[in-house]
Amino acid sequence: MATIAAETEEDGQGARGGRGLRLSPSAISYLQATPLFVILGFFFLLPIAMIGVVSFWDYDFAGLYPDFLTMNYTDTLGSWVTWKTYLNTLKFTAIVWSLTLVIGFWVAYFLAFHIRKTSTQMILFLVCTVPFMTSNIIRMISWIPVLGRNGLVNSTLIEMGIIPQPIEWLLYSDFAVVLAMVHLYTLFMVTPIFNTLMRIDRSLFEAARDAGASGWQVLWNVVIPLAKPGMAIGTIFVVTLVMADFSTVQVMSGGQSASVALMMKNQMSLLQYPAAAANAVVLLAVVLLMVAAILRVVDIRKEL
Repeated sequence: MATIAAETEEDGQGARGGRGLRLSPSAISYLQATPLFVILGFFFLLPIAMIGVVSFWDYDFAGLYPDFLTMNYTDTLGSWVTWKTYLNTLKFTAIVWSLTLVIGFWVAYFLAFHIRKTSTQMILFLVCTVPFMTSNIIRMISWIPVLGRNGLVNSTLIEMGIIPQPIEWLLYSDFAVVLAMVHLYTLFMVTPIFNTLMRIDRSLFEAARDAGASGWQVLWNVVIPLAKPGMAIGTIFVVTLVMADFSTVQVMSGGQSASVALMMKNQMSLLQYPAAAANAVVLLAVVLLMVAAILRVVDIRKEL
């Protein structure tokens, strides 16, 4: 009996000790999120903070000088060249976004509603992703022999007698920049829209048709409203990618056009890092404002 009583007492002490070490659910949640917070803080927040700090430094051809000056922001925001470059970047963003939205929606719509077998859907979707297994630079440069003065398009049109001489604006122009960007970023619109369309309950279509709705009415009143979260996610992807793109603008325009990212790249090549950092902070603020506006219009939490 004494042995049993001793074991019971030890078990009670162990249980009390275990209860003393228990953490609240909120504390456990914070502990679980700590590794992610550390990783994001070191690899994401710290570099952004460093860019913000460097944007206030002074510099010359010899080096960088830690200081707290607003000169870089004054030069950036007070220059008409900067405003013109931002307008040009926003122009590319608006055109590429509208084209990728239209193309991406119809591709996703075809895959989701006109392909019956799931296996066929996946195969066709993988076919869409095949070009992305190569580098962006390679896919972008592949347009040069197609659009060039002696390229495939001009040669074909001349041989068919449609044009008497090569079309100059096909390459090294804003048209070439937009075409390459649409080629590069359309999949970022297709994927979230396709994912959203696949979640739509098909019985809603039957209910709409029973109520007398035509095919276009079903599309406009049922499909598009339910696809808005996917469109918003794709818009965020495309907008951020286009705003930060400099290689496509540089190569496909032949140096005849400019973007904010290309301007920062040129500043860094001239070792003007504080000026480039100030431009990066302004660009980040503009992109965040655009993303915030998108999130105010469409609630994407149901897709996350």
